[in-house]
Order: sequence, then C-alpha cells, then structure tokens
Amino acid sequence: MSRRAFAVTALSGLVAAGGVAAGTAMAGAGGEVEGKSGRRRASGELRGMWLATVANRDWPSKPGLTAAEQRAELIAHLDMAEKRRLNAVIFQVRPTADALWPSPYEPWSHYLTGTQGKDPGWDPLGTAVREAHARGLELHAWFNPYRVAGHADPTKLAASHPARTHPDWVVTYGGKLYYNPGIPEVRAFVQKAMLDAVRRYPVDAVHWDDYFYPYPVAGQVFDDDAAYDRYGGGFPNRAAWRRDNIDKLVRETAAQIREIRPGTQFGISPFGVWRNASTDPLGSDTRAGVQTYDDLHADTRTWVRENWIDYICPQLYWSAHPLDQQVPANYAVLLPWWAKVARGSGTRLYIGEALYKAGDPAQPAAWQNPAELSRHLTLAKKHPEVRGHVFFSAKEVKEDKIKAMARVVADHYQQPARPPR
Repeated sequence: MSRRAFAVTALSGLVAAGGVAAGTAMAGAGGEVEGKSGRRRASGELRGMWLATVANRDWPSKPGLTAAEQRAELIAHLDMAEKRRLNAVIFQVRPTADALWPSPYEPWSHYLTGTQGKDPGWDPLGTAVREAHARGLELHAWFNPYRVAGHADPTKLAASHPARTHPDWVVTYGGKLYYNPGIPEVRAFVQKAMLDAVRRYPVDAVHWDDYFYPYPVAGQVFDDDAAYDRYGGGFPNRAAWRRDNIDKLVRETAAQIREIRPGTQFGISPFGVWRNASTDPLGSDTRAGVQTYDDLHADTRTWVRENWIDYICPQLYWSAHPLDQQVPANYAVLLPWWAKVARGSGTRLYIGEALYKAGDPAQPAAWQNPAELSRHLTLAKKHPEVRGHVFFSAKEVKEDKIKAMARVVADHYQQPARPPR
C-alpha cells in the first residue's frame, strides 16, 4: 500500500461531509531566490514524479528480482520521466525505517529482496542519483521519518533493527509500528539515519511526505503517555507538545542538511489541508475530516511562513469542480490558499497532483476526464507562487490509463524540461 493508499485508508472513515512572514525573499544571481536561511532556492519550474517503493507500489515491481532486473526497472522509470519531459524524480529510499542504500544504521529494505536486512547486491540510491543526473533529472531522496512497519509484530523485523534493540522507542497504533516522535533520542536517531544518505550521495533534495504523527484511527489512542509525562512539562496540552516535537525535527534537519551538503534542498509534501476555516480563520474554506495541524501535529503553514524549509508540496488530491455536499475540499479552493501562504515567504510552492485518480472507475466523474489534471496546471498559472507540480506516481506516469498525463505534456510541457535550478 502506498503512502497515498495509507492516507486514503485512514481518511475513508474520517472525511466529513463537510503567522508572521519570515521576511521578504530577495532575488539572487542567475534568477535564483535567497530566503531567510541564506540558501539559494531553485528558480525554474519543477516537473516531478514520485517513485514509491513502499509495498512495491511503483518499484521494484515485486521483491526478490535480481539486481539486474531491479536496475532495469529503475532505469525504465527514469527514462519515462525524461520522455514525459519531467525534470525531477522523488525516490522513496526509506519507506519503513529501512534503507535502499548500504546504511550503517538501518537494515536493507525487504521490498528489495523479500527479507529485511538482506543485501540486494547493488546500491539503488547511488545508481538512481547517478542515472538521474545523467538524464538531466534532479533526484530528491524521499524519507519517512517515523513509520517502522505496516504491521504490528516486532519479531518480523530484522534482528538488528533499531526498533527491536530499542523497543521503548516504538508505539503500536492502528495495527502498525511507529517510532515515538516525543522521545529526543528517537528524533536524533531518525535524523542520523536519514542524513547518512545526504553525506554519501549528491542528492538534490531531502523530501518527506505526509506522515508525522500517524493519521487518526477511530477508537484508538497513540500511547505516548510516558514520553509526555517526562518531556511535556511547560506545554499547555499534549497537542502543543506533539507539534513542538515535529517542529524540532523540521528545524534540526534543515540545519543539518545545510551543514552536511550546502545547496541541497529540504522539501515536505503534506496532506493538503492545514486547518479548516471553521476551526481557524486562517484556514482554508474546506470541510476536511483530517487537518494536519490538529491530527498529524504538523504545523505546515508555520513551516512555510517561517521559511524553515525550501519547498512545500501539498497533496491537493481533489478535483477542481465546484464544491457540493459530498466534497470536503476542492483544488480550486486550496490552490489560492496555499499560494497566499507561500507569498513572500521564500518557500517555494509546488503542487502534488493525483494522477493516480485519473481513469480510476472508483473516482468521481471529474477524474474520468483526461483534461482534469491539465486544468489544474492551467489554474496554477494564475498564481505566480506555484513553481511546479509533482505527479503521484511513477506507475501512473507510465500507464497513463486515459492519457491524462499525455494531455498535461501536450498542453503544458511542450518545451523540453530544464533542470529546475
């Protein structure tokens, strides 16, 4: 199950029928933009796709392929990105507290060989960086900070897995295993594990998706009582403490990236609704059943306004058709809301696009129209803050059931892709 599928599962029973700017960005040399952090921001248009490895969603097609077969499939995805005139691939290299490179901190991913910890006989991340750059593509290394496993049985993990050697770091919730974000040692460890890849490879960005504290599961409680009792003093409530834990992770990771590999970007792709306006007047005119600020304890708006990150790529996975009683959110409503949030912040705004919905018979009528995604890009051109789009995901970029991606290319990507920076 992909990160989107995880999110959809979590949302299915939850969707209801229903700051201060960080300083003005300054133009830098060569059309680049310099934000509050002093780091150069990319100035071109991003045309990206996610390449998901969790549950073998996009790649490899199944565990246990030979190294040559895995490499051939990976290269085919990069070739397809180039063919579609994209310029960036966001490659999931740490899907479940594991690694798609020879990490000294975490085991090899079982999505490669079928056995966690088993060496696949090659270096997928190193190969991806080299081959992407050879094609003029940026390679953004995509990590999931806190997800440990899509099951609740620690004995299924490799014997050397940190979650087994430090069982006190782990919370079982919703039938899955997670690291506890409220433990400082956990926060330090996940940063060390992720940033090992930045030390080893010239990745163009560190990328996180929408998983911080897990999506709510009805009737279940994320048991972080012990950590809250120990570290939560001074906070008005548990939610504020949890948000601070995630804020610390974001700020500390940004600082370490700057130290380890200056110029490497740091981007986050959250669920598309920060807060509904009915909850907070600064929120969007939506009726989403999940709000990142309240449910995932991810204050995505602050990260943008304070310019803690280089780019934000909200997942705006709704159609642009007018709202009705059944629709909790709308692309045409959220697009200008995010543009306003990003305005003047120095944080670049990219939009996550739901290519996977195009032609899916389970989706509403709007998604059966090959022009729906192209209309999204047309709408985005009205907002200069939008500097690109990322499509979920590689499998659909290749299959393109109803030619929605082909329509995007024909309408918007006629000029060959240039690197976004």
